[in-house]
Amino acid sequence: MKEAIVADGPQVQIIDSPIPSPNDDQVLIRVIVSGCNPKDWKLPGMMPDKPPLNQGDDIAGIVEKVGSRVWEFKPGDRVAAFHEMLTPHGSWAEYAVAWQHTTFHIPKETSFEEAAALPLAAMTAAVGLFSRLGLPEPWAKAVSDEERQNTPLVIYGASSAVGYYALQLAKRSNIHPLICIAGRAGGERIAPLLDQDKGDVFIDYREGEQAVVEGIKKAFNGRPLLHALDAVSEKGTPEHLAQVLSQPVKKGDKEVRAKATFVLFGKMGVPDFVDQSTTLVGSVHQDEKDFGYVWYRYMARGLQEGWFKAQKTEVIPGGLAGVQEGLERLKDGKASAVKYVYRIQETEGVERSEE
Repeated sequence: MKEAIVADGPQVQIIDSPIPSPNDDQVLIRVIVSGCNPKDWKLPGMMPDKPPLNQGDDIAGIVEKVGSRVWEFKPGDRVAAFHEMLTPHGSWAEYAVAWQHTTFHIPKETSFEEAAALPLAAMTAAVGLFSRLGLPEPWAKAVSDEERQNTPLVIYGASSAVGYYALQLAKRSNIHPLICIAGRAGGERIAPLLDQDKGDVFIDYREGEQAVVEGIKKAFNGRPLLHALDAVSEKGTPEHLAQVLSQPVKKGDKEVRAKATFVLFGKMGVPDFVDQSTTLVGSVHQDEKDFGYVWYRYMARGLQEGWFKAQKTEVIPGGLAGVQEGLERLKDGKASAVKYVYRIQETEGVERSEE
């Protein structure tokens, strides 16, 4: 089969590889469309001594074969899946392997292009909101609507894929007010999703630091701001959050500290009274497997019911030959409110087949 591997640069090479076999708990998927993410060009540069690897992790396709302990899927099923990062048999190939717990059915109304935009970014949003920030899941009965609607949440980078999914999941959980910060795509993509009656606001970061900080303060309207998800985590965004996150507050006999979660590593410059975390989506292949299992199936239900939608996609032509261009665009910061995807059958030398 044809497969794309990437080295530092990024430098992409298309090679011939054997079709992989799934283990007992894995699914072999014929990849129809694959997505890509910023980490795909970053990781090879962070590990220059490692051999080139197929960095693709967003799979959308058709089940080809299943392992002996796989019970939810069968050959012919339309699925999406999150491939385990930094392991062989990723999504930039004719066939890819995924664990069954990070594979999910996609409704017939969902295209493969849309499905390929989901796995890594959507789960990153879920991990950030409900694991790292500890916000109540939509089904949690112990938290009242009144409490949910008095839980200000900042989503910085709301038009990014992670931010766009975080907005939808927070809405589903009835978290308000949502304070969404984005740039030129925000007015078109983000503002229509907000509920002004519940205090949601869109803030354009292009208006400058002072306007952003003042806009956030105005939105939480005297209530403590205890939750922030930063889907950018660079270029000054942590410093903006440092100016608005609240000091610890008393709730009954407990002290509640503000929480901020970031998508990049490192000390982000937020005050010591803020609990800082890094949202690592790879946790669903490690100590948060149950979390990943449940949320992927809940997202699939959201796709079917219409309350959860994929980020806007752009198909880069050429199949695997387009991976180089996609990574270069990501590196150059050209992606704005869009997810780049590749149709694998457009690759030269790949046999076209029925979907």
